[in-house]
Amino acid sequence: RRFWRLELPFAMPGLIWNMMMSMSGAWFFVVASEAITVRQQTIALPGIGSWLSVAIDRRDFAAVGWAVSAMIVVILLYDQLLFRPIVAWADKFRFEQTASSPPPRSWLYDALRRTRLFRVLRAKVEQMAQKVSSLDGRRAAPRLRTKLSPAAERRLDRVWLLFVIALAGLAAAAVVQYMAAHLSWHDVLTAFGLGFITLARVLVLIALASLIWVPIGVWLGLRPVWARRAQPIAQFLAAFPANLLFPPFVLFIVYFHLSPDIWLTPLMVLGTQWYILFNVVAGAAAFPGDLKEASSNFRISGWLWWRKVIIPGIFPYYITGAITASGGSWNAAIVAEVASWGDTKLQAHGLGAYIADATDKGDMARVVLGVVVMSAFVVLFNRLLWRPMYAFAQRRLTLA
Repeated sequence: RRFWRLELPFAMPGLIWNMMMSMSGAWFFVVASEAITVRQQTIALPGIGSWLSVAIDRRDFAAVGWAVSAMIVVILLYDQLLFRPIVAWADKFRFEQTASSPPPRSWLYDALRRTRLFRVLRAKVEQMAQKVSSLDGRRAAPRLRTKLSPAAERRLDRVWLLFVIALAGLAAAAVVQYMAAHLSWHDVLTAFGLGFITLARVLVLIALASLIWVPIGVWLGLRPVWARRAQPIAQFLAAFPANLLFPPFVLFIVYFHLSPDIWLTPLMVLGTQWYILFNVVAGAAAFPGDLKEASSNFRISGWLWWRKVIIPGIFPYYITGAITASGGSWNAAIVAEVASWGDTKLQAHGLGAYIADATDKGDMARVVLGVVVMSAFVVLFNRLLWRPMYAFAQRRLTLA
């Protein structure tokens, strides 16, 4: 009952924003997923991703334009037919103690609410939800009497933890044995060195994306009308695959004789920076209206307002977006550190390019090494930076 009545309704606005971001972010890897090259052999699935892959190989600007046009149509369709109605429906879950801004509107949601079939279906769904949320656990009472004691639960947790550690140890030993049979210490040091290069790119990109999109996200989140206007634009930009920018980037770098290590870097954050924007918008939109009115009555403005009011208010949302953007940037490195346009191929130094090159050659030992090193960097990065910040946000900056 607590889940259905309290936790799920309170989380619904943020859940919907993250769902929109996930939907759009999935387009970023569609090219890499639908056209995979291993040992000079390309395996393609039917879809716009493989279409783009062929268009890039053939240097066909017209085909790329058709792909962009198709993506625009599809994004606008699922924005109007899916997300706009969901956003309008979920507005009722916002908790406010003061007068709020005008609610979001959706022509499809308004039309459905007037139909008899929708009212019948809604009544059935509400009836089922009422039955689920009204379960009081009386049927489970006999089982509760046989519940394990806290000491027994701790012992069971320890046994399960030891089992997981042993299983992970066996898997790690098998991976190490496989790599030791095919690689040398020089390969390991090379992979770690390239991993530090990619780590530097991720840190710089996340910092720059935060400086740009946090103020914009706060401005949009505090103005729902503008947020709704910018929603389809942000969804399209988030869904825009980095591969579509390979032609101008490659031509620009080759023409001006620029360094791929620097000028291919922005492609890593192209599809992941929107996690920061969408989460900050959701955090600013969920910021309590009474706190906004209180800060306005006390005339808190300028840097003091940012430092004492809005940044603490959106910080948990920002951390969620930054963690997701950081992980997405590591994944995007495999796509973005190698760019091609026809026969012209540019490659930056980094772990993503290392994995992509090993995959293209069919060198599975170096693919495994690259994935293991990237996993180690991501885990340590999350453990040393993001987890302490997330714990701080939950402990000090969560409204409860």
